[in-house]
Amino acid sequence: MLKDLKEFALKGNVVDMAVGIIIGAAFTTVVKTLVDEVVMPPLGLLTGRMDFSDKFLMLRAGTSSPPYRTLAEAKSAGAVLIGYGALVNAVLSFVIVALLLFFIVRWMNRLRRPDTPPPPSTKACPYCKSTIDLTASRCPQCTSQLGEGATA
Repeated sequence: MLKDLKEFALKGNVVDMAVGIIIGAAFTTVVKTLVDEVVMPPLGLLTGRMDFSDKFLMLRAGTSSPPYRTLAEAKSAGAVLIGYGALVNAVLSFVIVALLLFFIVRWMNRLRRPDTPPPPSTKACPYCKSTIDLTASRCPQCTSQLGEGATA
């Protein structure tokens, strides 16, 4: 059983997956810092420092009488609440992170893409139109002799 576990753990796919998860966790930290420290401050200025974290819907009042100004005050009074503000903040944060990741991955893919496509290595036979090597002197399909000017 120990041998089977060792075989499973040392297979290439499991090790690759573990490395991917570790890199993903580190990348998540970088993206979260980017969102919290670079994107959110200007966005907060544009939206008038809008913060939904204290938004709630009271289902039943607590021991002290309402109104409660903050979510913490309502919770400490024992009120039964639906704290929808935290969900709104989480959804907004998710959307911003998803958009940033989309643009980062798109930018990285553009960096990896070759600037020019590789030159063609095949051509069409002028007689049977099958694909042949550029340097072929005879078509392997129709056995036609290809001359110097016989390019399609």
